[in-house]
Amino acid sequence: MAASLMGGLVHAGVVDPAAQLIVFEPDAGKARALQSDYGVRLAEDNTALVEQADVVVLAIKPQMMRQVLQPLGSVMQKRQPLIVSIAAGVRATAIEHWLDGEFAIVRAMPNTPALVGVGASGLFANARVTDQQRQIAALLLDSVGISCWVESEDDIDSVTALSGSGPAYFMLFIKSLIEAAVEAGLDHDTAKALTVETARGSAELVRQSEQTLQTLIDNVTSPGGTTEQALKSFAEQALPAVVAQAFDAARRRSSELADELGGEH
Repeated sequence: MAASLMGGLVHAGVVDPAAQLIVFEPDAGKARALQSDYGVRLAEDNTALVEQADVVVLAIKPQMMRQVLQPLGSVMQKRQPLIVSIAAGVRATAIEHWLDGEFAIVRAMPNTPALVGVGASGLFANARVTDQQRQIAALLLDSVGISCWVESEDDIDSVTALSGSGPAYFMLFIKSLIEAAVEAGLDHDTAKALTVETARGSAELVRQSEQTLQTLIDNVTSPGGTTEQALKSFAEQALPAVVAQAFDAARRRSSELADELGGEH
């Protein structure tokens, strides 16, 4: 995900990577690849990076966050950068505790389509984030898609269940539709091509249209027709309730993970 953000910023032309992007990657091979691909500067370690940074992006596995942050407390307190965390399930209060200070923190929940420049990210800013810092955080995430601000940090759990985990939901539906078409006799490549383009076209139609989703659904559904029969089958299987239950399960697990990780301090 960090590489996607760097690539988005560089390809959008909003930064000079040699002057404005500094990276510490403990894997030397990966570090050289990032430097080669994006023209970034490499820091010797995390302390050297923070000493030069106005914005610090924490692209760290949640389970490693405390271990990485605790040695950086003094340099972070001296530098007072904007901290943007893309680590799922790590609350702003935990970050401040591990750094032993108060900081401007933005929690960002991007998703995997950011890898191809069409991500959807939820953002939460704590009370110490200025308007200018909000703009910087939005610029960072908008370089790989779109971003939306939420008012409460608890809302990040809902964002996680929606756009964070959401790509897997849509991919499962796409996979199921392809398999059904293949079972009915279509070859796999044709089924995949038609399914993927149908999903992409439907999403684009929803994005561009001023009509409600129900109106768009009704526009495809002729009385007594094929779509009506499929929708009746979905209704018989209580699809909306299944989706709501899945969303709630993901949201609750996001909250549980934050409690578990926060409990480490």
